[in-house]
Amino acid sequence: MKTVKDYIRTIVDFPHEGIMFRDVTTLFADPRGFRMAIDQMLHPYAGMQIDKVVGLEARGFILGGAIAHQLTLGFVPVRKKGKLPGATISEAYTLEYGEAVVEIHDDAITAGEKILVVDDLLATGGTAEAGIKLIERLGGEIIGCSFIVDLPELGGRKKLEDMGMGVQVLCEFEGL
Repeated sequence: MKTVKDYIRTIVDFPHEGIMFRDVTTLFADPRGFRMAIDQMLHPYAGMQIDKVVGLEARGFILGGAIAHQLTLGFVPVRKKGKLPGATISEAYTLEYGEAVVEIHDDAITAGEKILVVDDLLATGGTAEAGIKLIERLGGEIIGCSFIVDLPELGGRKKLEDMGMGVQVLCEFEGL
């Protein structure tokens, strides 16, 4: 019986030499694999009050949209700077090669709403941390963070847990 990890392709030396890129597009392309991932990502939250699903750019949009649909909830994107058309709030974060900024519409979340944060991969946790800070600035209460892949050596899970977040991952890969 296949697991979610079995559907994920590894591409060596992408985007740079020494990187083992974990490609979830092969998981998304397989109907059984994709359904398995969505079901496993939302299962721990069954019966919990959730008001909205927040997906982190960009593969988190695919996952978040599917999870929101399955749970009959609204979906909110956290996007790269300059991609949202309305009034936004921003959060900068550090990458291994510089800095980036993500944004959310300033009216996307109402204070007190219960939020599930989703993305495909948890590496250093920088993008997730920035998204969490945006949600909290709008008064959202994060009930959990769900990812397909964790790269434990990069410390993202510990970073989020140190922020008080519950973190769920479907599988782990060693290395970068």
